[in-house]
Amino acid sequence: MQYPRCGQGRLQTFSGRGEIVLLLMAAGFVSGFGAPSSPGDTAVQMASKTLPGESVVATPVALSSSAEPSSPVVVEYSPVAIDSLPLHRPSAAREQWGSSSSLTVVTRGSIAPGQSLSASLRRQGISPVTVDLIAREMRPVFDFRHSHPGDRYRLGQDPDGTVLDFRYFTSPERSFYLFWEGTRYVARAERAELQSQLAKVAGLVDSSLYDAIVSLGEQAQLASDFADIFAWDIDFSRNVRPGDDFQILYERLYRTDDDGEQVYVKPGRILAARYRGMVGDYAVVYFEPEPGRGAYYRPDGSSVERAFLVAPLKFSRVSSSFTTARRHPILKVVRPHRGIDYAAARGTPLWSIAEGTVIFRDWAGASGKLVKIRHTNGYVSFYAHLARFEAGLRVGQRVAQKDVIGYVGDTGLATGPHVCFRVQKNGRYVNPLDISSPAGRSISSDNWTGFKARRDMLLSDLGDSTLAVADEAL
Repeated sequence: MQYPRCGQGRLQTFSGRGEIVLLLMAAGFVSGFGAPSSPGDTAVQMASKTLPGESVVATPVALSSSAEPSSPVVVEYSPVAIDSLPLHRPSAAREQWGSSSSLTVVTRGSIAPGQSLSASLRRQGISPVTVDLIAREMRPVFDFRHSHPGDRYRLGQDPDGTVLDFRYFTSPERSFYLFWEGTRYVARAERAELQSQLAKVAGLVDSSLYDAIVSLGEQAQLASDFADIFAWDIDFSRNVRPGDDFQILYERLYRTDDDGEQVYVKPGRILAARYRGMVGDYAVVYFEPEPGRGAYYRPDGSSVERAFLVAPLKFSRVSSSFTTARRHPILKVVRPHRGIDYAAARGTPLWSIAEGTVIFRDWAGASGKLVKIRHTNGYVSFYAHLARFEAGLRVGQRVAQKDVIGYVGDTGLATGPHVCFRVQKNGRYVNPLDISSPAGRSISSDNWTGFKARRDMLLSDLGDSTLAVADEAL
């Protein structure tokens, strides 16, 4: 089969089962879906253009005379320097809708590195008095001294410069909103209500799963979620090979902005997925045996979860494997290395590979800061050279699988940031990769009929073909 090359991939979204609503060319980015408001939604549209070295120039666009007189008039300005805002209502609009018609002047922008909100707003021609009002009224819910580069805002004003509303985004989901209630300003923190759309992304791996998914235009979070689902079966740092293929059926989450347009926020729950390569052929589907209590299962109904994870972190490489003879990089002597060294950036979270009880949390000489956890069936796991322990972690505490217990460091005898991960079985060290881990609970006979129907529907939507090639690492 001939596959398209990089930049010719496709991302599919569905409004319902199997219905293709939109196909996007995967040229390294995917923007949020959503159509702009139609001309009938506003009484007057203003076409704006920016010329080099000039301010924004607003020009009325003639519309049908069927527009309602009460419709709001919106003038929007790009986040560029503006010497003076054209705040006078066009005479044609004034004659058609009368003096009671409202005009909203919208100013958008974002905080640049080293810039304050005040500087960003004043750069766009907003008066110091308006900036002071916004900061003062928003202070109960947000202090702009805590602004960060990349934060976005939207300011709405009437023709006289009075603030009608102001929204400040600290993330795609979280914002702080100020608005005029009629007698006073009200400020509140808001979290966007997200709506989901079904989507599918598929491709071939060239260098890594992360690069493949990002090059198709999706966020790296989808790659992380995908790897987490298959973490019990596939070591994505060692088992991935060029030419491996994958398919992911998942939810894309959107929010509705202040202009009524849908904006893509992030990938949501993965509903079905497949990975095929030299490591094997693996497929999973999401199913809820009880409402609100879902998990991932193989097509035969067995659980993908196991008692032990393959690795205790998301690592960049294995810097030293389990061996009976290794030359120590600092002591320069040959001796057994009864663990696996996973190299990762300092501060990378470490999690427990299985449910258990913390039996040691302290400094341990050459091992630096060390955590030991006792598990069932005589297993004990070791996590050495930590930069710090997770806040509140204590001896005797019960931890669940994937609970964070500490962070990668280079304490003790270490040449760089990594974790030395070891496992004992009844007091003897064993290779963590050789542990035969029991599987989780399979689908019961009572749930089999519902699971089979759900499985068949999801796998049908997932399909069996590769849609795109990720040919280059970003």
